[in-house]
Amino acid sequence: MLSKRNPKLFTPYTIKDVTLKNRIVMSPMCMYSCYEEDGLVQNWHKTHYTSRAVGGVGLIIVEATAVQPQGRISSRDLGIWNDEQKEGLRELVSLMKEQGTAAGIQIAHAGRKAELEGEIYAPSAIAFDDSYSVPKEMTKEDIQETVAAFRDGARRAKEAGFDVIEIHAAHGYLLNEFLSPISNKRTDEYGGSAENRYRIVKETIAAVKEVWEGPLFVRISANDYLEGGMDPEQYIEMAKWMKEDGADLIDVSSGAVAPAKIKVFPGYQVPFSDTIKHGADIDTGAVGLITTGIQAEEILQNDRADLVLLARELLRDPYWPRTAAQELKAEIEPPVQYDRAW
Repeated sequence: MLSKRNPKLFTPYTIKDVTLKNRIVMSPMCMYSCYEEDGLVQNWHKTHYTSRAVGGVGLIIVEATAVQPQGRISSRDLGIWNDEQKEGLRELVSLMKEQGTAAGIQIAHAGRKAELEGEIYAPSAIAFDDSYSVPKEMTKEDIQETVAAFRDGARRAKEAGFDVIEIHAAHGYLLNEFLSPISNKRTDEYGGSAENRYRIVKETIAAVKEVWEGPLFVRISANDYLEGGMDPEQYIEMAKWMKEDGADLIDVSSGAVAPAKIKVFPGYQVPFSDTIKHGADIDTGAVGLITTGIQAEEILQNDRADLVLLARELLRDPYWPRTAAQELKAEIEPPVQYDRAW
């Protein structure tokens, strides 16, 4: 049963020197809205993200933003691989913060799931499936260049004013490809044992922390849903390493490292967050078919996560925090411009 106390969903959450006004997080979702293949912020991004800030979300994590051109999921993705891209991101941060919302960004590399012309890269030369290109197996030099690109992306994120950085190591993209034995068949120090498969993530966290002192999240896919793949119990060990290396919170998602049948239902990934949180003794975010305030409150009240991330539900309802507050009979402060209708 839910507590009679004030809803935890609307209590502040402090991580390092950043305090979120509530525990509602907009999960990163690609908008595929860059038009000139230059990775620059467009008016759509400004409208899309600012409207959710007006709606009362505590933290918005901007979509997967590529640290290298060949690391884009598509040619229309946002980028953070050069300083020109930083200016639009800085304006986006300002627009969100004006509404009292903390600004986060997910820095990413698509790996073998990049749908681009030209060569794409992965830990091993294995295509995601028959509809994808066969990637080039990364050399050690390629790996080090990519780690450096994550560091440079983090520097630009800091200069743009972001409060939180999330490293994308989930959903079958590059870092997730290294972590999973399904996609990583290397025989050098970046493959084989769990420690070796984790090595690039360890190096990426270290590189980011050279230039970033703020809260650092890592998104993982806690279950590959495939025989011989990763599962939540195995990720407890890796989450402990991430914590030791400097991660402050694990954003727990699942799947997509390779084609698999997944039975989805409301909150189907929440048990993975619970397992990682208590097994690795680290704060977590829960995500995945979370749609109601009661559902979100249950997750927090039962200590299954510290933050609740919403994706599609915030596409459907930019004012979901108000919807959840009404459901939970909580009072929240509206934008002053909307007070007469709140």
